[in-house]
Amino acid sequence: MPKARKKKVPITSDGRDIASPASSNPHTTRTVIRRFHVLLKRQGQLENNPATTSNAAELKKINEEIAIMGGLAAYQRMSSVGQGTDRGGGSERVLINWLVNMGFSTRDNMSKLGLLEVGALKPDNYASCSSWIDATPIDLRSRHPAIREQDFLLMEVNENRGKWDILSLSLVINFVPEPRDRGRMLCLAHTFLRESGLLFLVLPLPCVENSRYLTFEHLSSLMTTIGFCEVEKKWKQGGKMAYWLYRKVERDTCSDFSPFRKRSACRQGSSRNNFVILLQDL
Repeated sequence: MPKARKKKVPITSDGRDIASPASSNPHTTRTVIRRFHVLLKRQGQLENNPATTSNAAELKKINEEIAIMGGLAAYQRMSSVGQGTDRGGGSERVLINWLVNMGFSTRDNMSKLGLLEVGALKPDNYASCSSWIDATPIDLRSRHPAIREQDFLLMEVNENRGKWDILSLSLVINFVPEPRDRGRMLCLAHTFLRESGLLFLVLPLPCVENSRYLTFEHLSSLMTTIGFCEVEKKWKQGGKMAYWLYRKVERDTCSDFSPFRKRSACRQGSSRNNFVILLQDL
């Protein structure tokens, strides 16, 4: 009787099935997500460069590794595990707490707040606030019938202009491979929010604290240029996450996007990462 073929295990795995959230430990989760970020960034670079034999070969290899790892679905599963209550819960807790402190949960005779949750891994993140928040969760690849499968960057602009009270971009920007698409996402968020609407932004802390091209001051200036005023912020030294709440304000018609169109080093050092957000003229 022939021997059963041994199932290949991705190099990013510790030997367990990465497709099962229950079997994933925190170290495995972080390792897989970091590897996905590296692969997707390189994938985007190769797809936007002129086709050559070497580029095509590298792109094929990257696509194969992404497929072996389980594709976007595997990333979503790992991220979903990270949102579990045993890992500290999802970032929506921070947003809910800020909104409660701002008095939104106790408003009388007011309609519910329309919230667009981009990159939703669970359909019920805001279920506890259903009496005052009407949440619409979307994701590139829906894992639940209640999550609409939608690419935020392809949403109809006129249909969504000024439509939303709150827009959540929690651990979304850092997963977008192209820096200019990250900037476009923030600009679309400004367009989609109603007057004085709120943007909830969450990034891994190293994206700002240890980037070669982005600092807290640089991000603040970039957001001001787009048309956002900082309302709240939260992170701690040595932590993993950074949270911001911005209010949409009228954009200055003379806003100069030129300082944010190209990479400009803010820090030096070989240990820095290359995370950056770039803007282009509207």
